[in-house]
Amino acid sequence: MPYLPEFIAPLRFTDPAAALAQAQLIYDNSIGHLRQAMQRYVAGEEMPGHVRACYPFVRVQTETMARQGSGAAKRLSYGFVSGAGRFETTLSRPDLYAKYYLEQFTLLLDNHQVELEVGTSTQPIPVHFSFADNEHVEGTLSAERRARMRDVFDLPDLAAMDDGIANGTYEPNRGEPQPLSLFTAPRVDYSLQRLRHYTGTAPEHFQNFVLFTNYQFYIDEFIALGHAAMGDAASEYVAFVEPGNVVTRRIAADGVAPQSTGTPPPRLPQMPAYHLVRADGSGISMVNIGVGPANAKTITDHIAVLRPHAWIMLGHCAGLRTTQQLGDYVLAHGYVREDHVLDEELPLWVPIPALAEIQVALESAVSEVTRLKGAALKSIMRTGTVASTDNRNWELLPDNGPQRRFSQSRAVALDMESATIAANGFRFRVPYGTLLCVSDKPLHGEIKLPGMANHFYRERVDQHLRIGMRALELLREQGVDQLHSRKLRSFAEVAFQ
Repeated sequence: MPYLPEFIAPLRFTDPAAALAQAQLIYDNSIGHLRQAMQRYVAGEEMPGHVRACYPFVRVQTETMARQGSGAAKRLSYGFVSGAGRFETTLSRPDLYAKYYLEQFTLLLDNHQVELEVGTSTQPIPVHFSFADNEHVEGTLSAERRARMRDVFDLPDLAAMDDGIANGTYEPNRGEPQPLSLFTAPRVDYSLQRLRHYTGTAPEHFQNFVLFTNYQFYIDEFIALGHAAMGDAASEYVAFVEPGNVVTRRIAADGVAPQSTGTPPPRLPQMPAYHLVRADGSGISMVNIGVGPANAKTITDHIAVLRPHAWIMLGHCAGLRTTQQLGDYVLAHGYVREDHVLDEELPLWVPIPALAEIQVALESAVSEVTRLKGAALKSIMRTGTVASTDNRNWELLPDNGPQRRFSQSRAVALDMESATIAANGFRFRVPYGTLLCVSDKPLHGEIKLPGMANHFYRERVDQHLRIGMRALELLREQGVDQLHSRKLRSFAEVAFQ
């Protein structure tokens, strides 16, 4: 017989805050049961049965597809179900997602004027996802008891974590509810664990606007800007977070600098993240994804569960046109996808469009930071197609095959990550954009040489980073309602943003 926590019966709500509180109660009850059982197991006790606790769920049932919302709720592209029927999703970390869940619950109630049902699902919580941050109790187990964990606890089940909903391939069985969210609770928990591993920072620190880069130079400059902001009592940012969850807080009005917390790791994680934190979570996170589309896909797969409002790629590229100069900017308006990492999830025949709001913000930011307009602005920034390849040495392939394809596509620049980040933004309904800086021109004999590269980096990194940050600030100022548009949503879309 399963060893279960005390059962909490489903309840119906018309108050979104009360619905969220009930989800938190169920989640805490389940997590507490798993942690207590794990502590007993580590201490050598035998469990009275297979230990199991399940995620909370939220469910809504409607008889009509008509939306009854008013005002802003009715204008949004999310917050409503696609038709009559039963819709539900499992929930995780109601503490971390409190603001997000509250907004989704509020919109569902406003748009459909029906009750929300919150209860205990039948989806088990893998015991690994119940551990607190930096808790590694399984490490003290003997090899024999570690091997028996599968018999005693529920372990992560990859079948419960696939991206069929986001990919548009999920079909519920007859009698099963339609999904409310792109991600199930186990999929969310899996990504939260991966984010800690890859970035060296807790998911709680991630902000709603994200910059990606493929060079440490940009991170070094972001760190300098972050610490400078913490020395300004009037800064809009309240904290700066580095790997190891090292938190530096903004200096007080009286000039007193709060004590930093956290411990720097002995070595940087694979894709370190840094966060300029605003009190409402609308600050800027920056991640050094390193080189290649595999890293770009990996990190965006996981950051997507945090439901950011936008992400932008800032990196270097090969300029493919004779008219380009080293240091020129490229604002991507289309992508050639030769990265191959998303071909199974997002077929190549799916176009990845430019998003007007992102494009305008990036162009405006370039103009503001460089103080150039009109023809002068166009002299340093070109809008065009960016090709992304998974072959760093594409120039060495015989018969000039890649060069011919890139020419036919009208590409103006080439890199290894931008198309992946844009395509995953499209797939996960996260607004995306790309602003690259030309660092070499391999087709024209201008390759990176140490002295030239170092001079280029010193000249351009600071300006490029400030442009990316300013673009995100402009997007925040215009309001996120403009960002989460119908452009990224399919015919029968989930209700949650």
